[in-house]
Amino acid sequence: MNKNFLIILVAAAVLIAAGSWLVNQPQTVLAKGQKAKFQLPANAVQVSDNLYSLGTAFDRQSGKRVEGYAIIHRKDGNARPGGAKTKATACYDFLAKDAKWRWLEPWIVNSANTRGLDPTFVFNNLAVDIAKWETAASYNILGDGIMTDIILVADTSAPDNQNEVYFADLSDPNTIAVTIIWGIFGGPTFNRKLVEWDQVYDDATFDWSMSGEAGKMDFENIATHELGHAVGMGDLYNSSCSDETMYGYAANGETKKRDLNAGDIAGINKLY
Repeated sequence: MNKNFLIILVAAAVLIAAGSWLVNQPQTVLAKGQKAKFQLPANAVQVSDNLYSLGTAFDRQSGKRVEGYAIIHRKDGNARPGGAKTKATACYDFLAKDAKWRWLEPWIVNSANTRGLDPTFVFNNLAVDIAKWETAASYNILGDGIMTDIILVADTSAPDNQNEVYFADLSDPNTIAVTIIWGIFGGPTFNRKLVEWDQVYDDATFDWSMSGEAGKMDFENIATHELGHAVGMGDLYNSSCSDETMYGYAANGETKKRDLNAGDIAGINKLY
């Protein structure tokens, strides 16, 4: 059978499955004035200043026991070095060696927000930012996205095999965004894998911009960094790596993380 035809069949199957999942979800919409909220569970264990362990859970899709982590992205000046340790000779790092995606899953976005970001822009920009990582890796890593008005809930106790993105009031006012990753990060490297990612962007404390406005967080700048975590990249805290997308600090009006730097590109190529 033609290889291209097989690829088309697989992509169609993924989209049909995602559409079926959406149809079967309760179509709950936030009431006017109601605000989505997010906070880490009480049993989350702080591994470092910007990284929390969510424990282990059973993943239905892989049939494996997996670990969950929440990666906190704080505003420059409020963040402190932590998380993954930067390599001494290369400006890239991974959540864990060879922990990467082994299959495609669709991602789902509720882009409603209180800071004036156009919902269509949010969706389209996420797709563009994912494409940056996939182009650098020459590998289709995260698949296609779908917009929804369903209330999404980031999974902090167990994966539900849905990769969700939305805006909410984050309990820590210094937190710009949170990426939650579930996967197998230990044991033999050939067995390591990522099985789910969720992202929450704060629109209670932070203003957002589509064009790098001063005094606002640039969505593309932050999202490109967060999606680096979604594909398996770790944070960097070495000041010599400050031009990398995966550098762990962010500031209002910053746009340099929009484009992958040499270390980002070298890292994603090594991982995939």
